[in-house]
Amino acid sequence: MFCTVLSASVFGVESIPVHVEADVGNGLPSFSMVGFLSTQVREAQERVRTSLKNSGIRMEPKKITVNLAPADLRKSGTAFDLPIAVAIAAAYQKVEIKSLENVLIAGELSLNGVVLPVCGGLLLAECAAKMGCHTCILPQENAQEGAAVKGIRVIGVKSLTQTIRFLKGEEKLEGAVFCEKKEQERQGEKDFADIIGQESAKRAAEVAAAGFHNLLLIGPPGSGKSMIASRIPSIMPQMNWDEQVELTKIYSILGLLSKENPILKERPFRAPHHTITAKALVGGGQVPRPGEISLAHNGVLFLDELPEFSRDALETLRQPMEEKRVCISRSGRSYSFPANFMVVAAMNPCPCGHYPDLERCSCSVNTVQRYLSRISGPLLDRIDLSVEVPVIQFLPGKKEQKRENSAVIRARVQAVRQTQQKRYEKYGFCYNAQLSVPMIREFCQLGREEEKMMKEAFEILDLSMRSYYRILRVARTIADLAESETILCEHLAEALCYRTINKKYWAGR
Repeated sequence: MFCTVLSASVFGVESIPVHVEADVGNGLPSFSMVGFLSTQVREAQERVRTSLKNSGIRMEPKKITVNLAPADLRKSGTAFDLPIAVAIAAAYQKVEIKSLENVLIAGELSLNGVVLPVCGGLLLAECAAKMGCHTCILPQENAQEGAAVKGIRVIGVKSLTQTIRFLKGEEKLEGAVFCEKKEQERQGEKDFADIIGQESAKRAAEVAAAGFHNLLLIGPPGSGKSMIASRIPSIMPQMNWDEQVELTKIYSILGLLSKENPILKERPFRAPHHTITAKALVGGGQVPRPGEISLAHNGVLFLDELPEFSRDALETLRQPMEEKRVCISRSGRSYSFPANFMVVAAMNPCPCGHYPDLERCSCSVNTVQRYLSRISGPLLDRIDLSVEVPVIQFLPGKKEQKRENSAVIRARVQAVRQTQQKRYEKYGFCYNAQLSVPMIREFCQLGREEEKMMKEAFEILDLSMRSYYRILRVARTIADLAESETILCEHLAEALCYRTINKKYWAGR
């Protein structure tokens, strides 16, 4: 008897349909599996055999052949356990083949027949919807994330026995209902009101958040660099539905979702340690998986102690910072992961952290230069704003000014984001940082005085064309914050100030 069950395999942030074919016939009793399988899938043979036995499904000694088609597509993961078991049960006539029409099944099996959660539940349900299925059977732990896909019924199952009973019509199961939680106030969140002083750094953080620009904070230990960086997500607006789903897919692939939060609503803040490898940062592996930069998609990637990161790790950031995607090729197949992240980096000006205060700095000139040279010119060129964060001096008896909280700053950032979305609506992007060179010429036009100013700055600061265009993008954001339709000299002056810091520390670049 022959039977086919529809399943799917996750590749990158896409899911591809896979047909699980099972044939039970006469011959020497055996169990073989084919179809370009990874070790994980091959091990399903013993898991399926034992779980069928322990679920009370008796299999007569027959020749069992299982094929996962298409055969030229390498299958990996444990999500094929349940569809293989169901296909074999149907081939033994324990399940009506008709009940499997337009049904996608995925799940891992334990030896006692319990269905375990799998990675990529959201993508599997999305594949089922694209294939025109009316039902998607997933592990109960994955049902909530799968229910976020519209137009399909997602059934969460606990065991192989329950799955068989449901398909035979002996047990009724209700489809999972996606409960979208209402947006709540950000309670207990880190707030910009906690930061004393550092007005220039807070201003730079606001500009960076408004236009999704990369930011570098330079200052001695204890000046508040990490404190500012960790509070940037609090001034960024909430993600829209499409952004939430796109981010959730990445976390779903890695199995990082919870029942309580099947759809991620908050912008991510990823802060990998400086010992991280290039592969862990960007993504990779025999079966490529997303790295930290993809986990920071639509949010902040914080690189503390920037010069301490390996050169290889930092240089791998260059292309994703420009293209906003990561492409990894394996065995003739290319995997693509979204990586639209905002880099916020922090560093000391020297190993001891006190340069250029020569009274406190114990580093030689050569030591300082070697330390700063760990950051390459091309990487530095891709950072839009650089700002110094000095140590705050304690002055007894000084009356402190009232500090703005994150909600006030976020309102301004939100208004600028809405302006950008409206401006670039027909072009398919929504941030000034995403402006291409032709778009810069259209939306960052300068007057005569502004042109003269930029010409002088280009020569004096010895700017590259990449730096020139990044300055214009930042100036566009500053103009938006000032509610100005055109970029004025004052906006250019502020944008240029965020570049002059680089010349102070990296003279000659």
